[in-house]
Amino acid sequence: MSASSTDRIIVTIEDGVADVRLNRADKMNALDPAMFDALIATGERLRETPDLRAVVLSGEGRAFCAGLDMESMAGMLGNGAGGEGGDPGIRPGRLAARVHGISNRPQYACMVWRELPVPVFAAVHGVAFGGGLQVALGADVRFVTADTRLSIMEIKWGLVPDMAGMVLTRGLVRPDVLRELVYTGRVVSGTEACELGLATRVVDDPRAAALEAARQVAHRNPHAIRAAKRLMEVVEGGDNAAILMAESVEQDRLVGSPNQREAVRANLEKRAPRFEAARD
Repeated sequence: MSASSTDRIIVTIEDGVADVRLNRADKMNALDPAMFDALIATGERLRETPDLRAVVLSGEGRAFCAGLDMESMAGMLGNGAGGEGGDPGIRPGRLAARVHGISNRPQYACMVWRELPVPVFAAVHGVAFGGGLQVALGADVRFVTADTRLSIMEIKWGLVPDMAGMVLTRGLVRPDVLRELVYTGRVVSGTEACELGLATRVVDDPRAAALEAARQVAHRNPHAIRAAKRLMEVVEGGDNAAILMAESVEQDRLVGSPNQREAVRANLEKRAPRFEAARD
């Protein structure tokens, strides 16, 4: 097992599963410049971690993430700047700068999780408001409690969701429902979030459920898991021809490969598989 931590995020890795915990419990894990830096740095470090199989993303204390830190909001107000993810003192127009591929800095704090080559499971409890919800949406799967409170809350501050929320909700929430949530900033329960598509499943203990799901993934063919995540990206953003071609290309890469054969052997022999590490 390996471990690392900053004053914002704690990471432990065991058997290929990275347990990532936002560690600002006294502020309900609110997003400040240091948290943005930690989210990006952690995601980039995990992308380079050998034989990573899955990631669990959760928050310490009473909440997953309460959104933008109120001190940052006050700073933005005082400086006339806008943007949910901005630093205190940013000037209007700065968010248009692309500093991480197609993303700006706050967008990448969410997109970095979607762009990891392995599945990311978010364990959401307490609240996930504004930017905090968008961080959770960067995960592939979201487990929530029935009484978790979630909101696309930017309208409360006279803003729009700008941390990749419009990309990450695509395909999850019906367009008219999404409009209502964006326009009103309405807070929904975990139960309703599942009904609407913002969350995946209601459970009693989201972190335990997320860790269990991640461990299940860690025992699958790592090349097939990574191929499945690549396929999902095509399905969610591509056309039918691209989807069909991607299925064929990815399956050609897998059929007869060492890990694919090992998966078959392990199942036939009723034993745990012994996979080679995935690096592509």
